[in-house]
Amino acid sequence: MTDIAALLKAARLIPVLTIEREEDAVPLAEALVAGGVKTLEVTLRTDAARKAAALMRRHVPDAIVGLGTALTEEDLRLAKDLDLPFAFSPGGTPKLYEAALRLEVGFVPGIGSASELMLGLEFGYSCFKLFPAETVGGINMLKSLGAPFAQARFCPTGGITEATAPNYLALPNVLAVGGSWLTPAAEIRAGNFAAITARAKTSLAKLS
Repeated sequence: MTDIAALLKAARLIPVLTIEREEDAVPLAEALVAGGVKTLEVTLRTDAARKAAALMRRHVPDAIVGLGTALTEEDLRLAKDLDLPFAFSPGGTPKLYEAALRLEVGFVPGIGSASELMLGLEFGYSCFKLFPAETVGGINMLKSLGAPFAQARFCPTGGITEATAPNYLALPNVLAVGGSWLTPAAEIRAGNFAAITARAKTSLAKLS
């Protein structure tokens, strides 16, 4: 099974991708990789998402492709079938935790409260997606969780911007941040992948 903590720490910045057309998958992944952003979360929010993830996995070998918005066992099984190293979820239920363990999928459950975090810890998880980060308290929430849950590590997502990402990554319990600002839908539709590459480079530079 994937070492999720190592994957997140190496990635630092994970774009949350909502792909509307299959034909955009490969050039989008290539554009992000060219900008230095290699760990990609393809959200299961569109009809094209499943095929898009498979195309990226097959045709962009330098990309580390995983799924997002994994809500069911079938979603986790898709990650397993495509041999993807991780799957993010906006939450975590006992059924989903049990399925991820049984399928041996690199699962990153979402949490938005101390109680949800405790449930994940009970199932043996230590890396979580704080979601929706800005809505549930953002940086202050992560600071508050740090003392009682020193073993937990996070990839906050939801409302984070290029400007605020460095502030999140400065926290000791944050390994990576996720966001959609890297890939505006209008640029993807227009095929303006050069702009996405440039933004990826700029965003990474601000994290160093």
